Amino acid sequence: MIPFLDLYQVNAPHRARIEEAMQRVVQSGWYILGKEVRQFEEQFAAYVGTRHCIGVANGLDALTLILKAYDFAADSEVIVPANTYIASILAVTHAGLTPVLVEPDLRTYLIDPALIEAQITPRTKAILVVHLYGRCCDMKPIRALADRYGLKIIEDVAQAHGAQYEGRMAGNLGDAAGFSFYPGKNLGALGDGGGITTSDDQLADRLRHLRNYGSSIKYFNDYIGLNSRLDELQAAILSAKLPFLEAENERRRGLARLYLDGIRHPDLTLPPAGTAEQDAWHLFVVRHPKRETLVDHLNQNGVQTVIHYPVPPHQQRAYAAWNGLPFPITEQIHREVVSLPLSPVHREEDIQRVIAVINQCPCER
Repeated sequence: MIPFLDLYQVNAPHRARIEEAMQRVVQSGWYILGKEVRQFEEQFAAYVGTRHCIGVANGLDALTLILKAYDFAADSEVIVPANTYIASILAVTHAGLTPVLVEPDLRTYLIDPALIEAQITPRTKAILVVHLYGRCCDMKPIRALADRYGLKIIEDVAQAHGAQYEGRMAGNLGDAAGFSFYPGKNLGALGDGGGITTSDDQLADRLRHLRNYGSSIKYFNDYIGLNSRLDELQAAILSAKLPFLEAENERRRGLARLYLDGIRHPDLTLPPAGTAEQDAWHLFVVRHPKRETLVDHLNQNGVQTVIHYPVPPHQQRAYAAWNGLPFPITEQIHREVVSLPLSPVHREEDIQRVIAVINQCPCER
């Protein structure tokens, strides 16, 4: 079996550095908001190209805290892609705001900039873009819209650590950005973790309060905050792994190129290759109109796959009021997509084996 993802193997090259970092934290006697968090925040901000990084507990909290920090009015709307992991939308709801869903471009699976303006109302305060699967959204037209209507741009970069758009890093393409360091991400901790990047000094200060009960001085609370802090242990682990992120992303790009060059199945839709050298390739997602037939064929031939994601947000029970709304492009994507194995520790022969199995698939339209 070629596994979809083997986290033990992904972390194995970093084991000595991780163990040293963990030992350092244990021996320090300081486990919350200490020098390890500050060091990682400085390093990650420098990597992304922003003035600030604020470590938080997870990616959902990162987005929620950004929205709370802006203190939009309770009836405010936030534009968000219909095709995303539900956390992007949950953040808007948790912040007490109204998500307004916009269909994706079927070629990229990312929010379609051409469809955003029609959804802007006087209550719209922000556009939350999601760099899904490791590919940046088309930010130039989105930035133009945001400037025209006075909107904030918030990036969901949970799947795009190290992706670039016109020479700038994801996480430095809007006003603020939320990252997840969940173990399976391109830069993954050994547990939950998240971060916020921004170059807005005032926003960063407010976020540092909000993540820590609304406090910067113990027992004195300036805001109604949350308990959402990246802990010292995970920060130390992330610092140990960060210097290798670029090399691991380049490895992902090389394996993605093998897929792009080698898959020749006539009924399979590949990801767009136009930005391949800028993408972080968190996932390699293909589409087939008879997905289950393809998945069964791959499984029978020793290839493990994952579906990201089987049910779109607007059809989830959590958002029952939306269940009857039509988002046909999003629904087609969720019916047809399947993610193929791709990680820094997959071998070229693994990818070639997957390619051969796909090209031999008898699945037709």
